[in-house]
Amino acid sequence: MQKKQFILLVAICIGFVTVSTAQHKRYAIKNGIGIMGGLTQYDIATDNFTTKSGSGFIGGLVATVNIPHKWYTVSYGLQLSQNTIEIEGRPTASATTSEMLEYDLMAVQLSFMLHVKVLSDNLTIDLGPQLQYNGKLDLKNSDQEAFFINGYDVLLADDISEISPFNVNGVVGASLGLGNFRLRASYSYGFTNVFNKLNDENLITTPASEKFEGHQNMLVFALMITF
Repeated sequence: MQKKQFILLVAICIGFVTVSTAQHKRYAIKNGIGIMGGLTQYDIATDNFTTKSGSGFIGGLVATVNIPHKWYTVSYGLQLSQNTIEIEGRPTASATTSEMLEYDLMAVQLSFMLHVKVLSDNLTIDLGPQLQYNGKLDLKNSDQEAFFINGYDVLLADDISEISPFNVNGVVGASLGLGNFRLRASYSYGFTNVFNKLNDENLITTPASEKFEGHQNMLVFALMITF
């Protein structure tokens, strides 16, 4: 079911990505399209769990609007990422040793970006909002589903999978390139609580009394080719 939801969302968003040219008064507005792909480093900032960032990959489409006489350009894009994160757990409730449990997270992100021209179009500072739909935290090793999360008496590794599916991020970064090729580095931070859904699951969280709260952050290093 989740795969069908991702495919439907991707199909709808791609419908918004077009290539065209337009004339605004005496200035040419040059629209284009680009493809991008790269690597990610993903983590969740939280006081509830001990986490370790994991690597992943990202790919997507970008529609660009270049206004030559302005100090900025704009773009909007659709990207699909596959990320990993590790959370500390233990094999039994009484175990004194711990190990990192690895989770996968798939996400579809729709961004609207403002690109401030530093050196014309060759170097820009990029910033803007990002809407995200993600799946659940998917434990890579199913044999670890009954592992206990460190810091909790009876909270299991599988109990924390159902995180909030819709999130809002802020993105800041920079792009460097020449012609049709650009290197882009960006950092995104989650404004919304990605663990908020866990607070509605009636989980037993002894001895902790705090609600679940976490804010995702992701580094992206990507290559973009525009047409």
